[in-house]
Amino acid sequence: MSSSILPAVSGKPKSTTGRRYSVSPSEKCFGNTSITASRRSWARITHELAPQPELDELAAPYYNRYARGGEGHLEVGKNVYYTIHKLAHMVLSLKPFGCMPSTQSDGAQSAVINRYKDMIFLPIETSGEGEVNAHSRVQMALGEAKSKARLEFEQCLSKSGHSLEDIRSYVDENPELKRPFYHVPHVENITGTAAQFVLHVGKRMDKDGAFMKRTRVRKSVETAA
Repeated sequence: MSSSILPAVSGKPKSTTGRRYSVSPSEKCFGNTSITASRRSWARITHELAPQPELDELAAPYYNRYARGGEGHLEVGKNVYYTIHKLAHMVLSLKPFGCMPSTQSDGAQSAVINRYKDMIFLPIETSGEGEVNAHSRVQMALGEAKSKARLEFEQCLSKSGHSLEDIRSYVDENPELKRPFYHVPHVENITGTAAQFVLHVGKRMDKDGAFMKRTRVRKSVETAA
């Protein structure tokens, strides 16, 4: 079993291989009903399912899918998939104690991490004896992931051309931006939701001439005072 810490981004990642995959009628029916309906009810802020044939190909150089006994190769494929498509700052693999397929995939992950230097991957087993150790490891990995997210946010804020104070003021004047299901457009090669949000709000501010005029007047008054 694998779990990932993912930002709530939208958009459809491009296929890495560029190939077309055949889909069985039952798979297509399931995808077009249950998954699509669920994503629609959540305003499409959740992720689309990663295509398993692509996960298979991404994992192939590191883990042979014919190593029977589970879906360990998919765990490797997901780690690569989330990294190359900029969908997560960190991937956490959570498994029950003694899960052999996932334990085998952990051995292959060292080669994956060596290939993708900026990847943060952490395997955790749910055994009571190692609770304190697991908590400490998660905290350390989260600290590194937060640093990556913070740096990305600061870069996007600078790219937007607006200060954080101005962005907050604009959000306060436009309450729809505070709605939990507000759709933030996905920006290519940007992982964090906050980073994508400031870029989106910055573009809206650039198009809102009235707000920009009020901002200039307010800053002029503050400077004069």
